[in-house]
Amino acid sequence: MIDKNSTAAKNFYKEIRLFSERTKSWETQISYETKPDEAHDLTLVSQRVYGRRDEFLVIMAAAGLDMVDQALPQKRLTLPTEAQLYAIKRRTGFESKADSRFNFSPTWAA
Repeated sequence: MIDKNSTAAKNFYKEIRLFSERTKSWETQISYETKPDEAHDLTLVSQRVYGRRDEFLVIMAAAGLDMVDQALPQKRLTLPTEAQLYAIKRRTGFESKADSRFNFSPTWAA
């Protein structure tokens, strides 16, 4: 099904990518070294970083991957903290957690 805000996921991906590229190592962020067993499972990285598998799009964007089935290279990812991630989600109107969505849009957007 199509999200009510059809550009939300694209805008979210773009914001995460910019965050990952522009954030300096001394600034607030999560630095994560990917592991060999995560090459074909972005949800595993999401689980290890955020404690849930819903944030695979964050991992995909931070790694600069174009497709979800593209292999994740071993590298250091610069990821937003929970608070930064929440702010980016609010700004872009995107929510990845299923329990925070209702009727094709984030519950907090109502």
